[in-house]
Amino acid sequence: MSRPNTAVTIAGVTLKNPVMTASGTFGSGQEYAEFYDLSRLGAVVTKGVSDVPWPGNPAPRVTEVTGGMLNAIGLQNPGIDVFCRRDLPFLAGFDTKIVVNVCGHSEEEYLRVVERLAEEPADLLEINISCPNVKEGGIAFGTDPKAVEAITKAVKAKAKQPIIMKLSPNVTDITEMARAAEAGGADAVSLINTLTGMKIDVERQRFVLANRTGGLSGPAVHPIAVRMVWQTAQAVKIPIIGLGGIQTPADALEFLLAGATAVMVGTANFTDPYAAPKIAEGIEDYLVRHGVQDVKEIIGIVK
Repeated sequence: MSRPNTAVTIAGVTLKNPVMTASGTFGSGQEYAEFYDLSRLGAVVTKGVSDVPWPGNPAPRVTEVTGGMLNAIGLQNPGIDVFCRRDLPFLAGFDTKIVVNVCGHSEEEYLRVVERLAEEPADLLEINISCPNVKEGGIAFGTDPKAVEAITKAVKAKAKQPIIMKLSPNVTDITEMARAAEAGGADAVSLINTLTGMKIDVERQRFVLANRTGGLSGPAVHPIAVRMVWQTAQAVKIPIIGLGGIQTPADALEFLLAGATAVMVGTANFTDPYAAPKIAEGIEDYLVRHGVQDVKEIIGIVK
């Protein structure tokens, strides 16, 4: 049998395979490019970028927990000007798609970044709506369907690239948020972002993270993420990108079978820098083993 077709298309952008990196776990690829050619990936998703530099949260801000890790980095980044001067030219040197993750504390902050990226070599924009909305008392944009629809509509009106809305799992009904993003004009959704968690040092009787709470990622969240992707696939017509605790090709394949068009590999990058290309190869091997000629044939087939 000839090698199967692993290409997938999201909002008119074709990826050579369905494996992307997850924002915040890969920087802008510079460190990982020392290990392998980033052209082996469907896309590289950058760390979140804001209109001005963000210092992030005080340390300690990362800790291991059973089945994963908690992080309270606080979206530390150098700001859009440094990002466009330093990171995008680097990524443009690889034969892979570039997805820029955008963060902000207000609609205006998101729009400034989106407008700045209009002429830059970014193929897709991923909008992180787990950021606190300062005008609404710090409630995350992604936890209120009206806010999700409004920020999606505002970004879509300004963006030159297709937009992926990254959904927070810290909600009662993920499908409500996905439908709101679709109604606002999103080209795709990615889910899930991290679950809010906490760790306490029982000997010192204090919080492990300076921020008290952090985002839980890693294998512990995987079954929740698969369930939410499957539910969302029944609720919207736009493409879904699945992420959450992918460690192996089988983990990624669960998302595809549940209805995701592509996947993002995150926490696994910290323990194995080769995780993402290994998963891409593993998906191809699975297709060969099952006699499947095109990866699109397996997307969403588990009903």
